[in-house]
Amino acid sequence: MTDLDRLTALFRALGADGDAQDWAESEAEEGLPQLARYRFLRTVWQDVDAWGTEAPRWVAAYRSDGVAAGAVDRALAAGLTPEDLGELAREVARETAFGVLHALATPADGSLLAEVEDQLPSWRLAELDSAGQPTGRHLDALHEDFADLEPKGIVP
Repeated sequence: MTDLDRLTALFRALGADGDAQDWAESEAEEGLPQLARYRFLRTVWQDVDAWGTEAPRWVAAYRSDGVAAGAVDRALAAGLTPEDLGELAREVARETAFGVLHALATPADGSLLAEVEDQLPSWRLAELDSAGQPTGRHLDALHEDFADLEPKGIVP
């Protein structure tokens, strides 16, 4: 089995399906941390989707013990269903995730004076190997692929 075959199989295992070969070739030929990128974005989407798919569970949990219990009760009393609340919560989670991913790429948002922003630290997401050691590769501009990896069949 070649390295490209191994990478393609890993991308397929993560659900890349028809795009697995392209992702694998990009990593193998360009040296980009595409497997780490795909895995991270897949994980973010799983969390975002849970707000929609798990709505009946979290709505019930929020009603019994949550800081938003009153808001959930009022929404249900107004005729919204747990599924409606899930759709809304998923959209808020999607927008929040995109905002965080964008901030990773562009931490200076113009909300502070330029001379202040120039002195502030930035951040980055680094790839680790299976033993937890840094590979020296970084995942940049994750927001650019975020929408493209939205799970099919879950999109409202």
